[in-house]
Amino acid sequence: MVNVAILGYGVVGSGVAEVIKKNSESIRQRAGTDIKVKWILDIRDFPDSPDKDVLTKNADDVFNDSEVSIVVETIGGARIAHEFTKRALMAGKSVVTSNKELVATHGPELLQMAKDNGVSYLFEASVGGGIPIIRPLNQCLAANEINGITGILNGTTNYILTQMKKEGKSFETALKEAQQNGYAEQNPTADVEGHDACRKIAILSSIAYNEFVDCENIYTEGITKITVDDMKYADAIDGVIKLIAVSKKSNGKIFARVSPAIVPNEHPLSNVEDVFNAIVVNGDAVGDAMFYGRGAGKLPTASAVVADVIDIAKHPGFGTAGVWVRTKENNILPIQESTTKFLVRVTAKSTADAKKDILSIFGETEFVELHSKAKDNEFAFISGKIAESEFTTKLDKLESAPDITVLNRIRIEE
Repeated sequence: MVNVAILGYGVVGSGVAEVIKKNSESIRQRAGTDIKVKWILDIRDFPDSPDKDVLTKNADDVFNDSEVSIVVETIGGARIAHEFTKRALMAGKSVVTSNKELVATHGPELLQMAKDNGVSYLFEASVGGGIPIIRPLNQCLAANEINGITGILNGTTNYILTQMKKEGKSFETALKEAQQNGYAEQNPTADVEGHDACRKIAILSSIAYNEFVDCENIYTEGITKITVDDMKYADAIDGVIKLIAVSKKSNGKIFARVSPAIVPNEHPLSNVEDVFNAIVVNGDAVGDAMFYGRGAGKLPTASAVVADVIDIAKHPGFGTAGVWVRTKENNILPIQESTTKFLVRVTAKSTADAKKDILSIFGETEFVELHSKAKDNEFAFISGKIAESEFTTKLDKLESAPDITVLNRIRIEE
């Protein structure tokens, strides 16, 4: 018998309790032992809960119980979750979490603490919800040098962008609809500004490259400036706008970025729609491997959490995430040194004069116009592949030109 304590009885925590109870027989067969929820810690009252017999408001019930060997942390945030996770690990209890903020911020410390105490710290559910990605990176792709990871890692923003493209809805309207459908929080900042995806790509990069990638050092840009007009121009060049999280490692340096980008229609990520997530991992031996599914939700996330619990029950003390090495200096390439193509949308009093200015400043470019454009003198151009620093300088110069207004600029993912 393996006894589990769950910290937090919200969406994910209650889902974990439900899955363990509902699938108890198949879980026993896979784990080789019964798995039982002994405690659920939450300061709130749940008088009608089916789990009311194991609910407690006293943390000592969990941490002082020698029969509890696995703690499932679903509190969220980094402060209390960090304190409770350390307390559990130091008490010789393995910890499973879905908390991406905690893992992205304190991963190196907690992994080392788990190793020092002979227990496990697993977090499959912290990235991609129910999509298996962390275990495949650590085990199935272990023979590979990982060259890069590209993904759609946030279901909220993917839903919004899908609605903007397919239904022609504004960002504001699509966001409100996402909130009404339960796909977005009432405060959607972490999603729409890219912070959620940033934490996830930081975790995946840390695993892939075996060194800590600090999310604070990753360039992050959200989708709040994307318009339906931008979608139309992307469509005109056979692409679609997605919030893309990308990381690559070359010559000892890591490049990582989260931003809206135009993905070509032939790219496997282009058809990932609504709340679905997808991750493409490129390894030197396997080539591209793609992982796809629902990136959030009560039961998909609980599925990944319980899978980690089963893994620990089968292999006590075995940590699949290893230890992340902290480098003494920032190991992430500055965004200014990366190179990419851009689509720039502009309006001008004289289209002909504006195009001359653009060619003079940017050199060889490709101009894009909409056949059904509603606005006169609006068009877009595609730059050549250019360093971000050089692009910024040239764009500043273009913006200072008379009678030209830059409406937006969007990276193009190759």
